[in-house]
Amino acid sequence: MAKSVVQEFTKGLWNEIPPFRLVLGLCPSLAVTKTVENGIGMGVAVTFVLVCSNMLISLLRSIIPKQVRIACFIVVIATFVTVVELLMQAFTYPLFLQLGIFIPLIVVNCILLGRAEAFAAKNGIIPSFADGLGMGIGYTLSLTALAAIREILGSGTFYNIPVFGPSFKPFAFMVQAPGAFICLGLMLCIMNMLSRK
Repeated sequence: MAKSVVQEFTKGLWNEIPPFRLVLGLCPSLAVTKTVENGIGMGVAVTFVLVCSNMLISLLRSIIPKQVRIACFIVVIATFVTVVELLMQAFTYPLFLQLGIFIPLIVVNCILLGRAEAFAAKNGIIPSFADGLGMGIGYTLSLTALAAIREILGSGTFYNIPVFGPSFKPFAFMVQAPGAFICLGLMLCIMNMLSRK
C-alpha cells in the first residue's frame, strides 16, 4: 500500500509531469509565467483544487452515475476553484489581480478533469490524494522553472529581485507570448533528451 502511494505521488514529479510529459495545462503555463510569483501562485492554486477534487471524487465515485460523471466532476472542480478564488481575494489580493481570468479558468484545465476521470474515479482516497499532490507539485515546479527562465532573461529579476547589474539589457520578448513558446519548446526538448538517456 505505502509503495503504491509513493509511486502515485512521484509519477507527477517526473514521469507524468503535466506540462512536459502529458502536455496538459499549456494555456495557463504560457500565460501566467512572466514572473516566478505568478508561476508559484498558479501552481499552488491548481494543486489545492487538484488534491481536493481528487479526494472528493474518489469518495463519491460509487454514487456518481456514469452517465453524468463528467458534469459531476466539473461541478466538484468548479466548487474548489471558487474556494481558491475567494481565498486569493481575501489573502493574496495583488496576486489575484495579476492572475486575473486564469484563476476561474482552472475549471477547464485538462489536468484536473483528466486526473478525475483517469485516476480519482477509479481509486481510493489515499492514492487519489497522493496522485493529486504529486501532479500538483510537478505542475507547480514546471511553472516555476518556466517562469524563472522567462523572468531572469526577460526582466533581469528573480522573484522581483534584480539578478544582473544596471547595464543588463533584458530580452523583452521572453516575457511576451513568443518567449513563452520558445522557452517551453526548449524545456520540452531538454526533458526529452534527459528521458532518452
